[in-house]
Amino acid sequence: MKPFETEKLFWIREPKRYEISENEITIYTEPCTDLWQRTYYGFRNDNAPVLQMKTSETYFSFVVKTEFESKHRFDQCGVVLYLDSENWLKASIEYENDAYQRLGSVVTNHGYSDWATTDIDASIKEMWYRLSRRESDFCLECSTDGVEFKQMRICHIWEGAGEIQFGIYACSPEESSFKATFKHMEITECKWEEHK
Repeated sequence: MKPFETEKLFWIREPKRYEISENEITIYTEPCTDLWQRTYYGFRNDNAPVLQMKTSETYFSFVVKTEFESKHRFDQCGVVLYLDSENWLKASIEYENDAYQRLGSVVTNHGYSDWATTDIDASIKEMWYRLSRRESDFCLECSTDGVEFKQMRICHIWEGAGEIQFGIYACSPEESSFKATFKHMEITECKWEEHK
């Protein structure tokens, strides 16, 4: 296990307001920020703040706990692997209304995004995520307690060989803003075991 080194983090689109300490990172989202490319209705947005680090390690897992005060449609925060505007993945909870939210993930390869989701209760305001890498393949998992993780999806990133960038993000695609806090970040050996 490696300690998470915040000094290695760098911004892609630095937000106006944020706080970084040894134990947690807080991002205050800005209105009309999002990550999405083309699929379904041609919409493209590539202006969400992303805080990440680089690695050439081909087998590892990254864990982070999110706490969020989202309250407006599509407010979201979570884990991200952002290579460029056309190639990335993310996992988060997107607020929908006072009854439910969408726990899901987006994978964007060569400029086209998908969105896989499941509905969860709107009262949930904390979630753990684990992003694992096996070369150019990735596994996204979530957990309510940071101990038992459940698979969200397995995917391939076509440009995901060699050095990659990964970390956290938060955004508000509509006219809103909220506080997103990230804690317990760590990098470990790959927890995504080989299929037998």
